Amino acid sequence: MDFVPFTFIDLVDIVLVAAIMYWIYRMTRGTNAPYILSGIILIYLLWVIVRTLNMELLSSILGQVISVGVLALFIIFQPELRRFLQIIGARQKQFNFITRIFSLGEDRTAQPNLAPIATACREMAETKTGALIVIRQASDLQLIADGGIAVDARISVSLLKNIFFKNAPLHDGAVLVEGDRIVAAKCILPVTQSNVPKDYGTRHRAAIGMSEISDAIIVVVSEETGGISIAQGGELRRNIDPLRLLPTLQRYVSRNTARQERRKREGEK
Repeated sequence: MDFVPFTFIDLVDIVLVAAIMYWIYRMTRGTNAPYILSGIILIYLLWVIVRTLNMELLSSILGQVISVGVLALFIIFQPELRRFLQIIGARQKQFNFITRIFSLGEDRTAQPNLAPIATACREMAETKTGALIVIRQASDLQLIADGGIAVDARISVSLLKNIFFKNAPLHDGAVLVEGDRIVAAKCILPVTQSNVPKDYGTRHRAAIGMSEISDAIIVVVSEETGGISIAQGGELRRNIDPLRLLPTLQRYVSRNTARQERRKREGEK
């Protein structure tokens, strides 16, 4: 029997497959996806064994199942695939020219009106009213807006407090702010799959998840403690002094603006 030599390319192939499998596990951890993947792998291994034994009928049946299973994978793992692609798009550094090509001559980033947001969060923190506010920066959040209830109203302290009032119909979910307007309410945000402390509630996990797939600034008011937190870039800063919330938000926006200007200059070189 002739043995095929094991080459360096084979080693790279194995390492890449192992890395991809580990990445998929990390992405789907905490869901039912790992169990589904295990079943698919077992079916595939059975198909390989059946083909090796030249069992044509069973091999043909399993082959058809696997062919249909590829399409089923895209349907079953649609949320995970969307999140995966969003993370890649949000975190890509060396391919920023791609997004610049599609946004050439277009600057939709409006400076947010932060004062009413800071005041509303401070007053809601005093009454322990839970809130989740997404402040759009450069990333396109149209999918998030489409998943909520359109509002399109000028932002104000009273409006924010009314939206997040416990018995209000729009209080459950996030508010999306763009410039000086509330674009949508009751928006559903992706929850992070990263390891976070167990005392993080759903709002905090959603804030981190949203910050992982966009450059948005997310403000959270805890319903349990009244504490104020800010999430951006996959990181959550907790227990912000309510009186310092406005200048803190201004620093976040300034850093974002400076980062965008730097990338713009680098793209023009």
